[in-house]
Amino acid sequence: MSRAALLLLADGRFPAGGHAHSGGVEAAVAHGSVHDTGSLEAFCRGRLHTTALTAAGLAAAAAGGHDPLLLDAAADARTPAPALRAVARRLGRQMMRAARATFPSAALDELAAARPQGAHQPLVLGLAARAAGLAPVDAAYATAYENISGPATAAVRLLSLDPLSAAGLLARLGPETDDIAQVAADAADRATIEGPDALPSASSPLLDITGEQHAAWTVRLFAS
Repeated sequence: MSRAALLLLADGRFPAGGHAHSGGVEAAVAHGSVHDTGSLEAFCRGRLHTTALTAAGLAAAAAGGHDPLLLDAAADARTPAPALRAVARRLGRQMMRAARATFPSAALDELAAARPQGAHQPLVLGLAARAAGLAPVDAAYATAYENISGPATAAVRLLSLDPLSAAGLLARLGPETDDIAQVAADAADRATIEGPDALPSASSPLLDITGEQHAAWTVRLFAS
């Protein structure tokens, strides 16, 4: 079941609302910084080593049994942009519905009751991974991959890119994605002794700025 569960959690078709979000690439396209496959690959690589690493660490910690409420506070501290905090909680609320239906667990029920407005999405994914019998590094893999596959798919729609080229760049980023997942899982393991401060806190100020700008747009294709 574990292998199938990992594929399910990493699948963009998992009904958790991710398809409606671009991970910042819509704003990047509008500003001209993403305009072809090469610039998209650079964008995804930057996201992988910053926001994806941070999210993967939170997911791994949740899958490893850390207190989800403490992790939720740690996620808030690592998400300085109000618009992106709101997005993370909205996605968490949507993932919670899918996760509780797919991988029922007391931990998910307790978090849903404690955070009815929605917990940060990586925590929910981590708890779902744990309920499915996955290891913390698996939760980190799914989170890291989701953080680059979502923008890559969105860019195909925004720029009419060749889907094969987008798939190719994700394959090229595969070894780095593996490394990021392992770094995140190792940090989650250290957090058992050192606390949440041991988790990654890599930031991407430009994504924070453009995330706030994007939230103010009256016309947009993606929710974020």
